[in-house]
Amino acid sequence: MIKYILKSKIYIFFLFSFGIMLLPIIAKSAERPLQIDIMGGNIQAMPIAVSYFSYDKDLENLNLHKNIPNLISNNLINSGLFKLLDRDAYMQSPEQLINRPKFRDWRIIDAQALISGKIIKKDNEKISVSIELWDVYGEKRMFGLSLSSKLKSWRRISHIISDKIYERLTGEEGYFDTRILYVSESGSQKNKIKRLAIMDQDGGNHKYLTDGKSLVLTPRFSPNQQLITFFSYSGINAGLKPSVYLYNLSTGKIEILGEFPGMSFAPRFSPDGENLIMSLAENGSTNIYIMNLNTRKTNQLTRGRSIDTSPSFSPDGANIVFNSDRSGGQHLYIMKKNGKNPKRISFGRGSYATPVWSPRGDYIAFTKFTRGRFFIGLMRPDGSAERLIAEGYLTEGPTWAPGGRVLSFFRQIPQKNGSMKTRLFVIDITGYRERELDTPEDASDPAWSPKNIN
Repeated sequence: MIKYILKSKIYIFFLFSFGIMLLPIIAKSAERPLQIDIMGGNIQAMPIAVSYFSYDKDLENLNLHKNIPNLISNNLINSGLFKLLDRDAYMQSPEQLINRPKFRDWRIIDAQALISGKIIKKDNEKISVSIELWDVYGEKRMFGLSLSSKLKSWRRISHIISDKIYERLTGEEGYFDTRILYVSESGSQKNKIKRLAIMDQDGGNHKYLTDGKSLVLTPRFSPNQQLITFFSYSGINAGLKPSVYLYNLSTGKIEILGEFPGMSFAPRFSPDGENLIMSLAENGSTNIYIMNLNTRKTNQLTRGRSIDTSPSFSPDGANIVFNSDRSGGQHLYIMKKNGKNPKRISFGRGSYATPVWSPRGDYIAFTKFTRGRFFIGLMRPDGSAERLIAEGYLTEGPTWAPGGRVLSFFRQIPQKNGSMKTRLFVIDITGYRERELDTPEDASDPAWSPKNIN
C-alpha cells in the first residue's frame, strides 16, 4: 500500500483506489501560476531542476536518494515537455533545500521549476518520501507531497510523484503510473514464439505472463479492474478452436470465455468493464457482437455480408467506432451502442483499420494504408480534421495513454540482412516527440493500462 499526502490550504479529500490511500491538500499557488502551454505543436521544453533528495543515513546503501529523483527526471524528460538542468550546476545541496530554497541561485541557472525531496526510513520495510515543487521566478511553493510505502514500491512512488508534477505544470492528466501490455516476439520467422508481457510505461518491472506455448494476439486492459483479455490459438494443433481469455493480473488466474472460430480481432472492454465487444466471422461475413461478462450472453450488433471489425467504445459507452468494407473500401464507421444508425466518418484515399477512441473522446486514432505506406492517424469523431502523425513500414496498432495526449503503436523495421525487427513507439497527438520503448525482444500489439492498475 502506498499512502500519499498532498499539502494544501484549500481542501482535503480521501480516495481509496486499488489499495492506495490518497490524501491531497492542494497548496495555494501564485496569482499567475507556472504552467506549460501544451496546446501548440513543437513546444519548447521547460528547464527544471530535480535535486537529489536528503535522506536517513541508514538508507544510503539503497541509493534511493538518487534513484527516485532520477526516475522522476526520466519520466518528465520522456514526455518531451521538460529539460533537466545539469546537477553539477546546482548551488544548493539537498540538505540546504529542506526548508526554503534560495531562489536567486536557481534563477542563475535558468531553472523555472525546482523539485526537492526527503526520504525517511519508517521501519525495515517502509519508507516515507516527501517532495516540494517550487516556482523559481514566482518564489512560491506550488505543492508538497508525502508518500509512505514499502521499500520495494519505490518505483511506483516515483511514478505517482511524476504524475502530480506533470499535472500541476501542464494541466493535463499524468500517465506515468501506468503499465503497457504487449505481445513479445522471439524465434525465427518460421517458428515465431509470441508471449504476453507487461511492464511499467518506462520499461521497468518487465515480466512475461504466458509461456509462449500458444499463440497470443491483441491483449486489452479492463478499464477498472486487474483484468486483461486476449485472443489465443492455444492448442490449435490438437484441434481446438481459437479462444478468448480473461487473465486476472492479481491472481494469475486464466479463464476461457469461449471458443470462436474465425475471430478477426480480439475483444475490447466496454468503459464500465461489464461487457466485451468483438468481431466474429461466420458463413463468409464478419460481424460485431457484444458479450455481457456476468451472464455470458452474446448479442449481434451488425448484420450483412460485409467485414465489420475492430470495434472500440467511446469513453461514455454511448457509441462504437469500427472499420468495415461495406462501402467497397475499408473505412471507419460509428454506430450507437445497440448497433443502430451506422455512419461512415472516413472518406480519404486508402484503407483505414484498428480505430480506437481517445479516453477524453476528442479523437479517434487509427491505422491507415495508402499509396504503399502505413500511417498512424487521428480524426475527430465526426470525421473532420484528419491528420497523420507517424509513418513507417508496417506501422500500426495505436493505443492511448490515460489523458488522451500520448499514444503507443508498433512498427516493423527492415534490417540489412533481410530480417525484420518489431518495436514499440510512443508519440504525442501533435506528431512530435516520437521515441522507441525499450523491450527485451521484439514487441507488437501494445495496450496501455488505465492509471492505478497495479
